Amino acid sequence: MPVVIDKKGPLEYRAWRPGEPLVDGVWNIPVPEKREIVTPAIVLAPLVGFDDACYRLGYGGGYFDRTLAALSPRAFAIGIGFEAQHLATIYPQPFDVPMDLIVTEAGIRKRNANS
Repeated sequence: MPVVIDKKGPLEYRAWRPGEPLVDGVWNIPVPEKREIVTPAIVLAPLVGFDDACYRLGYGGGYFDRTLAALSPRAFAIGIGFEAQHLATIYPQPFDVPMDLIVTEAGIRKRNANS
């Protein structure tokens, strides 16, 4: 599960299994009490908007961009949203990291390797 450790840093991922205790984290979001840090192979990221190059708009914290840039090896990134959130462009900034896939109710978009 993703955990905010530092509001200006990347997310930390912790192992969690059903039944294990959770505690309130930043913004009272439940997080695993046990700090068993893992490196995810796949990251799911919520979307506020996305474009054809698979860049995403998130909720403004930059957590997923910082996290994807910091993970080694880089995780396979999947943006999850709705087709109504599709934009012509999000005008990506140099620090924005594109998703490998965008999944909506209308289907799956793959990032072009040249994007």
